[in-house]
Amino acid sequence: MKNSIFKLILAVVMLFGTMAVYAQLPSIQYYRYNDQRGINVFETSKEDTVKYDGIKLRVGGDFSMIFQGLSQSNDLVGDTLIDLANNFALPTANLNFDMQLEDGVRLHLRTYLSSRHHPEAWVKGGYLQFDKLDFISPGFLGGFMEMATIQVGMDEINYGDTHFRRSDNARAIYNPFVGNYIMDSFTTEPHLELTIQNNGIIGVLGMSNGRLNQSPTDGDNGRVIYGKLGYDKQMNDDFRFRITGSFYSSSDQGTRDYLYNGDRAGARYYSVLEGENDSRVSDFLPRFNPGFGYQSAFQINPFVKMGGLEFFGVFEQSSNGADAGGGFTQLGAELLYRFGGNGDFYLGGRYNSVSGEAADGAPTQEINRTNLGFGWFMTKNVATKLEYVTSKYDGDGWNGTKFQGAEFNGVVIEATIGF
Repeated sequence: MKNSIFKLILAVVMLFGTMAVYAQLPSIQYYRYNDQRGINVFETSKEDTVKYDGIKLRVGGDFSMIFQGLSQSNDLVGDTLIDLANNFALPTANLNFDMQLEDGVRLHLRTYLSSRHHPEAWVKGGYLQFDKLDFISPGFLGGFMEMATIQVGMDEINYGDTHFRRSDNARAIYNPFVGNYIMDSFTTEPHLELTIQNNGIIGVLGMSNGRLNQSPTDGDNGRVIYGKLGYDKQMNDDFRFRITGSFYSSSDQGTRDYLYNGDRAGARYYSVLEGENDSRVSDFLPRFNPGFGYQSAFQINPFVKMGGLEFFGVFEQSSNGADAGGGFTQLGAELLYRFGGNGDFYLGGRYNSVSGEAADGAPTQEINRTNLGFGWFMTKNVATKLEYVTSKYDGDGWNGTKFQGAEFNGVVIEATIGF
C-alpha cells in the first residue's frame, strides 16, 4: 500500500509538472476537450477548425478524489454487510496522450496511473482516428471523408450514449454525478468503426471480437457487431435536440460477454455491498452485470437542452442469447440546470433502475437508485461535486444472498481535474 501511495504521489507531481510545461496545450483536430468544453459533446465534430501545421503532442491528465459518507444494510439475519466509515478513498489518476500525426489523423492513448481495481499503472487503451485520407493522396475520397470518421484501436466502442457522460476512472469531469449507470455499458475491445455525420444525421457501424483480454490461443472465436443511428441538431442558440438508438449483438462462439463487464478500473462507490463473510472483495459493486455469455442489446438515448436546462434519458434492454432466455431492462433519466456565467454551477437529479430475470421463469431482480447533486466548475479544468445517493435492491431473485433487501445511502463529495 505504501508503495502504491508513493507511486500515485509521484505520478501527480509528474503530471502537474507536465501541466506547467504545457501551459499552452496545442490544438488537435477533431478532438473532444478534456475539460468543461467537452461537456455534452458526443461524437467528435466533423468541423475542420484547426489548421494542420505538423505533428503535435498534447499531454493531459485526469485526477479524482472522493470523500464518501455512506451507510448500508440488508434483510439477512444479523445484517451481514460490513460497516462503512466516513473517509477518503485512494485518489485515482489518468495520463493521456493525444498526437496529431497527419492532417486529419490523430492518435489517442490513455494510461490509468492508479485506479480502484489496479493501484499500479497500466494502459487502458487507445485508437487511431482518421477524419481525412489525404496521406494516401491529396483529396482522396474528400467528399466522403467530409462526413466520415474511421476509428481503429483497442478502446471503448461507440455503443449507446451513456459512455460519453460516464466517469472513466479519474476522468470524471464529463459526469455530472459521482457514480455511473447501474448497467454500465462500457468495454474496451479491438474494433473497427465507421461514423457518418451529415446535417444532423448520425450513423455508426462497428465490429469487434468481443474480447477484453486478447490471446490468439484461447479458443474464443466470438464476434460482435454494433451500431447507432440518430439525429443531433442545434436548432437555435437556446435549443438542441438529439436522439439516438444503438444496437449490440455478440455471437455464440464467445466465451463470455464484456459489454457490462469491461471497465477494469472498478466502480465509483467504494466497499458498498461488501459482505462480512465474502471470500473475495469485488471492486466492481454496485455495478450490475447480467452475466450473459452472449447477448443482444439496444439502447435509446434522448437528449434535450433548452438554455441551461438539459435532459438525458436511457431506455435499454439486454437479452440472453442462450436457450435459457432471460433479460434485463434499464431506465435512466437525468434532469440538470446549469447556471452562472459559463454554466459553472449546476443542480440536478438522476433516476436509474434495472429489472429483469437471469433466465426464463427465474425470480425477478430489481435495483433502484436516485442521485441528487450540485456541481461547481471552479475553472474549466477543476470541478467539485456534492451528491446524495440512495439505492435499493428488491425482488425474490436476491433472496438468500447479501443483496436481499440491501440498500445504501448517504453523501459523496468528489473533486476532479481534467486537462
